[in-house]
Amino acid sequence: MSRVVVFDEFGGPEVMQVVEEPVVEPGIGEVRIRIEAFAVNPLDQMMRSGTSPAIVPLPHARLGVEGTGIIDAVGPEVTGLEIGAPVILTAVPDASVRGSYAEYTTVPASRVVSRPAGLETTEAAAIWVAYSTAYGALVEKAGMRPGDHVLVTAASGGVGRAAVQIANQIGAVPIAITRHTAKRHDLIAAGAAAVIATDHEDVVEAVRDHTGGTGADIVLDLVMGPGQQDLVKAARPGGTLVAAGFLDPRPTPFPRSAPLTLFSYRSFEHTLDAVVVKRMAAFLNAGVRLGALRPAIDKVFALEDVVEAHRHFEKGLHAGKIVVTA
Repeated sequence: MSRVVVFDEFGGPEVMQVVEEPVVEPGIGEVRIRIEAFAVNPLDQMMRSGTSPAIVPLPHARLGVEGTGIIDAVGPEVTGLEIGAPVILTAVPDASVRGSYAEYTTVPASRVVSRPAGLETTEAAAIWVAYSTAYGALVEKAGMRPGDHVLVTAASGGVGRAAVQIANQIGAVPIAITRHTAKRHDLIAAGAAAVIATDHEDVVEAVRDHTGGTGADIVLDLVMGPGQQDLVKAARPGGTLVAAGFLDPRPTPFPRSAPLTLFSYRSFEHTLDAVVVKRMAAFLNAGVRLGALRPAIDKVFALEDVVEAHRHFEKGLHAGKIVVTA
């Protein structure tokens, strides 16, 4: 049997429950993963609360788009993967059916990559969503190059921290934006070349100061909402803005006359593309090996405490990823 987190109605963390289900055999082209740990992501909260843009069928819906574990069984026609191999899930597009909040799950063999050597299990559980999103937005979409000034909003979050580290690995110059001055030292320690705290600084003026008056070459907007107007003004003419987040639920005015290249980015755009996933995995492995990429872990919970993990997530005070061990 496998312990699985399910919910029968939308609502707060308390709607989740841990139940036992039979362990499913992998089908053609699939592998079964014995999950060791998974991370809590904003999409999980949206699915559970009923605010996800995708339909979540009830009852008995599952959660989880990120995790790490050991290949436990291999289905027919699977090659190149062996039982006992440690892997990371790269995409769970049907998370409401076989999400990673469980002791076991089955996924297509194309949806796993080898776990980078040197990562702790909890780090491996927390690395893919944030780093693949940041890499996809900055490298694949925006074409980030050495020397680029890269403005990163929500920099203290998982994707923001990943973006700072990835910019440094490329040789770009990450400028972090946070709402709280108290987070300045932490973000400098995390690799930001400069930090702009919006509780006492003007974003546009500060970016001009940090870029010699030219503005940011690339803006990674992980917040959206009305504040994006300042980000547009802070970018240099001809720069690039990538909208890859949704933390501010308020409408985002469309910058009609901005001299920018504008992209909207969602991670599934690349994590379902085997060619790009191969590049992502190679970049990730190199970064981990060199010590340039390392996820920050805020707190670790046990599976039976998954409700508390979501309550902790919803407080919004975490500095790093929240991980649950299965």
